[in-house]
Amino acid sequence: MNPESELEVADPLSAGREALRRGDWELARAYFEAAHERGESPEAVEALAMAAWWLDDGQLVIESRERAYRLYRERGNATGAARMAIWLGWDYLAFRGEPAVARGWLQRAHRLLAALESVPEHGWLAIREGEFAFVLENDLAATRRWAERARAIGSSLGVDDIELSALGLEGLALASEGQIADGIRQLDEASAAAIAGEISELWAVGRTCCYMITACERVRDFDRASQWCQRMLEFAAQWRIRDLFAVCRAHYGAILVSRGTWEEADATFETALQEFAGSRPGMAFEALVRRAELRRRQGRLEEAADLFHKVERFLSKLGPESRLQRAAGLELYARSLVALGELERARNAVTELLDLVAEVGADSLRASALVVEGVVAGAEGDLDAARRSMEDAVDLFQQIGAPFETARSRLDLARVLGALGRKDAAAQQARLAQRRTTRRRACR
Repeated sequence: MNPESELEVADPLSAGREALRRGDWELARAYFEAAHERGESPEAVEALAMAAWWLDDGQLVIESRERAYRLYRERGNATGAARMAIWLGWDYLAFRGEPAVARGWLQRAHRLLAALESVPEHGWLAIREGEFAFVLENDLAATRRWAERARAIGSSLGVDDIELSALGLEGLALASEGQIADGIRQLDEASAAAIAGEISELWAVGRTCCYMITACERVRDFDRASQWCQRMLEFAAQWRIRDLFAVCRAHYGAILVSRGTWEEADATFETALQEFAGSRPGMAFEALVRRAELRRRQGRLEEAADLFHKVERFLSKLGPESRLQRAAGLELYARSLVALGELERARNAVTELLDLVAEVGADSLRASALVVEGVVAGAEGDLDAARRSMEDAVDLFQQIGAPFETARSRLDLARVLGALGRKDAAAQQARLAQRRTTRRRACR
């Protein structure tokens, strides 16, 4: 069929919405543009913005949503205008990296909704506020409060999309605060419901699953992350969602680093950085930080040092309540300081790291902290202390079922044993690490 004839329908707006539901973003955009040509309406412009959002066309997204906002205001539709303001808050943060402008739009949404009876937009605004608290302030308590509010609104209105999205956001906040079991249970439930089709909006499905990946990286639950990533890939293929991982790709790359698939991780970071540079410059930071860790593990220390100041910026943004996120940053920070020969600062970093991990109580984080403590002790010349920390880390990684991290820790232990002159023991640890790594590669 001629593509132009496809657009010659009685109701291009309805046809575009149907194309949007099928995941045919390009066709949806064409229909919405045709609807706009027949007569400007806020509904058509809003729909065009959503098609552009799926196509990652940030300029068209913002222009269209601002135009829809004005049209809704002219018609006296406060709910529609507030909906556009909520979206524009995230658009200005994600596409342009302008948090002040983003905050202005959210505040505008609050004022527009203040006089209205409870509507779904109240719930979506609460979710967006919770995300801002998480991303910008690292205020996990506020994230949880906003999520709880959104969940109550979704439940009272019978809107599953809001209720389940809020459940996932609350789970992310709980896990990040150190209440890992409770948080992960909520994330599992929200993600399962999203993938099963209980969330009707595809963008809300993707966002809910991104909460899961982010949490899994923070608590080092890489097996769970791998399982959910596979489900997400299947879902993305089914719905032709090309950029489901666009925003959470940095977190997925970190998971690949920890699993030992470094080439795939590097390619993931490169893709993320290219995507962020082209359309979402405000979100490039985390990909850069995680790529620095990959470079360190690869032994490419000069490149890692070039990215090192990003880690310092990362830590300076985090408040004391963000224990898990700060722990991840401190781990990389301490290792980088050792590589740069700044041992006193490295010791201070690892001391703070151990204190944070003691508060959280997660075995996976404790094992990682023990490895870093061993690295710092070894650099300081206390090889016996380094050996004890490494041995404890190996035991703990084995206990929690983290084979790649166990193998990597055995190699660290082997280096310490070699420095102590215990060559047979060092060789045994190296063989065990190699055997496990070879077995994992053979199983892929």
